Amino acid sequence: MGKSCCQTPEPDQNAHNNPRWRTILSIALIANAAMFVVEIVAGVAADSRALQADALDFFGDAVNYAISLGVAGLALSWRAKAALFKAATMLAFGLWVVGYAIYGLISGANPEPQTMGVIGSLALIVNVIVALLLFRYREGDANMRSVWICSRNDALANIAVLGAALGVFGTGQAWPDLLVATIMAGLAIWGSIEVFGQARKELVHG
Repeated sequence: MGKSCCQTPEPDQNAHNNPRWRTILSIALIANAAMFVVEIVAGVAADSRALQADALDFFGDAVNYAISLGVAGLALSWRAKAALFKAATMLAFGLWVVGYAIYGLISGANPEPQTMGVIGSLALIVNVIVALLLFRYREGDANMRSVWICSRNDALANIAVLGAALGVFGTGQAWPDLLVATIMAGLAIWGSIEVFGQARKELVHG
């Protein structure tokens, strides 16, 4: 197909002042905060590192959405600085999950696949809905892009959690759960690099 057929429409330059953008962020914030509570309880009960890691990701995203709401409508430099902070939190989350997965490998774990599957499915549904709501803003500034990347990574992570549940169920071992936790860490670290790079460019040109 020609280039014109594959181009993404330019985002609304005033999107940060758009009530629709603020409404979507508010919905995302509430959904992520609720799923943090659900997943952290289920993750501890199921002894699943992947669920616990995903729960902390929900918490981090809720905080990030709150920050995005706080800087919406401010100058580009302020939004870029907020994006830098969010990139740092994504990086910190990724490094923490790597360490937690290593700890689980050394200390031993016994994840419960049925709970992982049910909660992972619920989390996937929530994240897909949020990602679809944010899809039109994926090519915005670093602040908007960081919100989109968070949602995209969450949906991919939930698919991986479901794969881990199947792996634990099929093998009777914990390594699929620990592997998925590590993959989730990689997504967070890669996403932080993308956001950090764009935010630095916007600070230079802003």
